[in-house]
Amino acid sequence: MEIDELHDSVKTFQEKALDGLAGLKSRLEDVEVKLDKPGANHGERENPEKKAFKNWLATGEESYTDGEKAINIAIPGDGGVAVPEQIGQSVNAQVKQISPIRQIARVVQVSTSDYKEVVDVHGTTSGWVGETTVPTETDTPTLEEVAPTMGELYAEPRATQWSLEDIFFDVEAWLNNSVSIEFAKQEGVAFISGNGTNRPTGFLNGTPVLTADDSRAFGTLQYIASGAAAALDNPDVLLNLVYALKSEYRQNATWVMNSATANTIRQLKDADGNYLWIRGLEGGQPDRLLGYPVVEAADMPAIGADAYPIAFGDFNRGYLIVDRTPITMIRDPFTAKPYVKFYTRKRVGGKILDSNAIKLLKIEA
Repeated sequence: MEIDELHDSVKTFQEKALDGLAGLKSRLEDVEVKLDKPGANHGERENPEKKAFKNWLATGEESYTDGEKAINIAIPGDGGVAVPEQIGQSVNAQVKQISPIRQIARVVQVSTSDYKEVVDVHGTTSGWVGETTVPTETDTPTLEEVAPTMGELYAEPRATQWSLEDIFFDVEAWLNNSVSIEFAKQEGVAFISGNGTNRPTGFLNGTPVLTADDSRAFGTLQYIASGAAAALDNPDVLLNLVYALKSEYRQNATWVMNSATANTIRQLKDADGNYLWIRGLEGGQPDRLLGYPVVEAADMPAIGADAYPIAFGDFNRGYLIVDRTPITMIRDPFTAKPYVKFYTRKRVGGKILDSNAIKLLKIEA
């Protein structure tokens, strides 16, 4: 009797084990099917917001259900769609890497288009008194208001409807690369030479003068003359530019020039035959000119008569960039068939913040 009961127990265990293996096999087959789908994520489970965004790219449907919850990525009243936060942050990060002025300027996120900053331009005076001397009134510091000019920066990458339906490529990489390059290119021009009309006011927009800091109008940059007509061949003018900047700004100062100007400067030597330009000794470290890092900005003017090919200063104190809106995107499948266009936008502004913090080198006529 005991043997029969043992036999029945073993048989029951075998049946349960076989049922469990069959269920496990079925689940593994489901996983394999999902992994074989184009665009499947073989690593971490893709978050619902990203899946909803991909679904919107491919189909235009703003609502998406992933089997667990429904997600809607529409922006009420805007007619557009919010780029998922991680993609928007990635685009912004790449723009910063590509846009040279963003790397060194003061950048703030603002909640209003009439954002202003107040700058203390000094003017305070002081004096000495003795034990019984009656103090007299001293000058009050002067404050100036800076209101960055704003504009809307946009890019419009596009893809065929078929490619979006098949969705076999890396959507994030495509969006990041396409938008980042375009935004950085547009910003690079605006932050340097923008005229302030529906765009930032660049630090080269205006009429620089020779007048020193204490007597120059607020918002106007000072320039140092090259001493040579239509050329830059005297190393001393670079020293003059450095020491025209007050010591409080020199501590965080940076050179800004384009690659052609950098090539010219690289060939300059001091009286002992030593190159002024020192290569970065460690990976990731910037080259240094007279002890200060160099940033190459393609949109700086070339060396030529009456041009300002070199800027030097503390751009974190000297130039203000304001980001008004996060990145948003509008899908347009109609106006460029068979392509689907993605109008990507953000609002951004900029203006000189402290005109004592940046100096320019002018090539004389």
